[in-house]
Amino acid sequence: MTPAKLRLLAVSVILLFAAMPLLSQELNSNFARDPGQPIDQEYTDHIHKYTTDPSFISSLVDYLPASKTVPTPAKVLGDVSGAPDMLPYAEDVYKYFRQLEASSPRVKVFTIGHSEEGREMIAAAIADPKLLAGAKANDARLAQLADPRTIGLDDAKARQLVDQSWPVYYITGTIHSPETGAPTALMELAYRLAVDDAPYIKYIRSHMIVLITPVVEVDGRDRMVDIYKWHKAHPGQDWPRLLYWGHYVAHDNNRDAMAMALDLTRNVLETYLGWHAQVLHDLHESVPFLYDNTVGDGPYDAWVDPTLADEWAELGWNNVAQMQRFGMPGVFTHGDFDTWSPGYLMFLAGMHNGISRLYETFGNGGADTEKRILRPEDYSRTWYRQNPPLPVVTWSQRDNNNYEESALLSTLSYFSQNTHHFLENYYVKSKRAVQKPLLEGPAAYVIPADPADTNRQVELLKVFKRQHVEIELLSDAVTATVPAERRGDKPKQETFPAGSIVVGMDQPYSRVADALLDRQFWAAGDPQKHPYDDTGWSFAHLFNLKVVRVLDASVLKSKMTRLDDPAKLAGKISGSGPVLAVANTGQVSLLSLVYKLKGANIQVAEKAFDAEGKHFAAGSLLITAASDAHIDDHIGGVLHDLSLDASRLAAAPSVSAHAVTAPRIAFMHTWLGTQTEGWWRYVFDTAGVPFDYISTQTVASQEDLRAKYDVIIFAPVGRSSPLEILNGIPMWNNPMPWQKSELTPNLGAIDSTPDIRPGLGYDGLSHLKRFVEQGGLLITCEDTAQFAIETGLAPGVSVAPRGDARVVGSVLNTVFVTHDYPVAFGYGAGVPVISANGMAFNVSNTLNRAGGRVLMDPLTDSLDPYAKRATGRGTVDDSDEPQGRKIIEPEPLVKQQPWEPPHLDEEQTRNNPLVIPVQSRPDVILRFSDGKNLLLDGLLDKGSSIAEHAVVVNAHLGQGNVLLFGNNPVYRGETVGTYALVFNAILNYQHLNDQHLTHEPAPADKQP
Repeated sequence: MTPAKLRLLAVSVILLFAAMPLLSQELNSNFARDPGQPIDQEYTDHIHKYTTDPSFISSLVDYLPASKTVPTPAKVLGDVSGAPDMLPYAEDVYKYFRQLEASSPRVKVFTIGHSEEGREMIAAAIADPKLLAGAKANDARLAQLADPRTIGLDDAKARQLVDQSWPVYYITGTIHSPETGAPTALMELAYRLAVDDAPYIKYIRSHMIVLITPVVEVDGRDRMVDIYKWHKAHPGQDWPRLLYWGHYVAHDNNRDAMAMALDLTRNVLETYLGWHAQVLHDLHESVPFLYDNTVGDGPYDAWVDPTLADEWAELGWNNVAQMQRFGMPGVFTHGDFDTWSPGYLMFLAGMHNGISRLYETFGNGGADTEKRILRPEDYSRTWYRQNPPLPVVTWSQRDNNNYEESALLSTLSYFSQNTHHFLENYYVKSKRAVQKPLLEGPAAYVIPADPADTNRQVELLKVFKRQHVEIELLSDAVTATVPAERRGDKPKQETFPAGSIVVGMDQPYSRVADALLDRQFWAAGDPQKHPYDDTGWSFAHLFNLKVVRVLDASVLKSKMTRLDDPAKLAGKISGSGPVLAVANTGQVSLLSLVYKLKGANIQVAEKAFDAEGKHFAAGSLLITAASDAHIDDHIGGVLHDLSLDASRLAAAPSVSAHAVTAPRIAFMHTWLGTQTEGWWRYVFDTAGVPFDYISTQTVASQEDLRAKYDVIIFAPVGRSSPLEILNGIPMWNNPMPWQKSELTPNLGAIDSTPDIRPGLGYDGLSHLKRFVEQGGLLITCEDTAQFAIETGLAPGVSVAPRGDARVVGSVLNTVFVTHDYPVAFGYGAGVPVISANGMAFNVSNTLNRAGGRVLMDPLTDSLDPYAKRATGRGTVDDSDEPQGRKIIEPEPLVKQQPWEPPHLDEEQTRNNPLVIPVQSRPDVILRFSDGKNLLLDGLLDKGSSIAEHAVVVNAHLGQGNVLLFGNNPVYRGETVGTYALVFNAILNYQHLNDQHLTHEPAPADKQP
């Protein structure tokens, strides 16, 4: 192209860019500026400078109004929002919001809580001063709409309240720390809402309160800024990925809306409900260019009010239409995100009668301006995306901010024009939530009073209190009609004792309780073939509790008392005598008790016993030599804090027992990923169980681990292969530090290393092996269990082929194989488990599968060894009889169950060094149920290939043990029912071989 043509092209682009805002202004008169308000020209020029394409901006954000009194974001940032090469810390973001508050009566800033590491979280309320001054009175009116019982469910009174009230629209940003654009976009959005006199913005200010939390994950934000600063200071070098976001978890912080384990979730919900907001709108960055996944895809959550689905469609499609009018490509609202799970932060609104919304915009994981090459599925034109993203694009953080602000301003404008409509919907949804027993039901969920379950019941009720669900206790025994267990059966009567817990559905937040306690079923033939997250989560199962879904509304007329403090249900001491007995019923705090009473004389009963009219299962704790004063002054308080009941006995029972002490625990993590193990750290910290936190690099450098630790927990890394764990990150480029420095002051607090690249290595593997051989316990789970298997730490165990089984975050049923094993102490016949993908194990009595041709394949015909007998006389149960000779009966074939090792006969054991000695053979503790009873909640398709296979196995190596979990027993704060499997193992780590040594070998088994 000639120079003249190049100049002509450049001039044409400039003219097009200049004309675009005018064209948009003309086509979108609803968003006209105030012609009398001056513009901050320097700031506006920088907006255009950093926008990489004229179609990536709208008339709503292609200028910034000037103010003589209110500072722009540049006052703190040193440049405009979205400028390249710059990310502000949360503290800088807050500094700007407080400058806004100090300079404008339209802005108020509040502290809404703190993170696990003590960093502040804020919310800024923006509206006309009149609305802010009346916020308290407005909230009182909204509270009545939120709880229609306060106005007697009177629609006429509700209409008056609607007429007098204004809604609250809550926007949150940067829950996912590598998604970096939202804070600066929200800084600038706040300025526009406070300063701009465009008629549509004045209308927003005068008709609603906009609430903004610019940084949700504050710990991760500051670490991400550190990483970005390191990257800019080391051009051309690889920089470390953000290994720690929050103190415990990373991406899963947006999966915490059910259990509400994290401080950020609790702070956001308290803010949302404290303001009685109507919308919770969460900002993310992972999809080009803006995916308003308010509409998303099916299946939708089965417990939301249908009005919410209508609101999703109304707001989502309107937002897309507005953005299309601005000429901004790549905006859509239908996509592959199913809205099934209520675990996302935005769903705090959906489950509390509000509107949950979420944007996915395009981001570069920092403030670099980058060339981005999209995948065909991202830029293809489809029926719902007629103006798709560009296939190749130069993308800046300013582009990201333009999209976020334009979409938010247009949707806020629409919302402000329809405040009565959305407030009426808010009331209707709340009213229907209260009327649930008389509409679709159920009337209530009843949790029968049972001392064996009290500890876990308390944990469940703590979740409900965080969710603002009302809880009551039956004052007297009540009989109610409950649904039949199977379709077609008749309903039955069930009597619930006094003290049973009632979660009535006649309350404003009934839907969240219904969603958590009900069962889930995802059809194998559902059109959605790629579930976005877990398909099952019933807390009744995951907390291992009996919970009854009651349709009989008469139960709500029973005499009940309100329960505000679940801890009051437990912590009781009965009887008299010098011995304290604490029954093991699968509680989550028995291990905690040992640490709280460190130095006390504590034993674990190895068999069940009865005393003082009570039954105590194997694994119960016996505390002896404790004085009355010590029990009253100290132990009683500890038991109350841990929600444990105890019985005082006149004398120690005559039962075999072993002494326990507080084991020395280490958590071993990789530098590949820390999220999934972070949930384990959260549970141990919450339980008050201390541990050292070491990395695989530490293990590689320490030869004598056994001198320091009794138990090493290697929790899941997250889909990492054994080679990745061993090798780490390739060493061919520069070191990547994760440590505190002047440049990176927020790194290295949890753990640090000068270079994250080295993995465990073969030295580390050798040290780990020696630790186990010397009597240590190594606990592994999912990918770390596979690591243990493939590196020889778990002799006789292999991962079972899943075949075509399909499991996606489903709750599956299990059966204990070895019920008197210490890991199983306190449990009944089985326990529900969460399974990510159906992982299970095979066990063998040899180090590899025995060779030779056999009539059956133990992997495919494990139930009946005669099912494939050779053709001949008789039936399948008969032996063939060759003619013309004396009949010699063959050795009988031993029936093998799927969880059992293949039987070895004398022929297979003769001179075979690969046969594992009897005392070293793996023990199957827990197996999946048969195929008919396997699925409890979620999705299960073609489950026969994993049915009845082992899911928890203890392998023996030297004097120690390697415990392998195919399920994740400590997951997202939700799997309270399986915590005790881990805690039992730790408490009894020295005795995991004791039961094994009492097992008699099969008759035909002989040691080589």
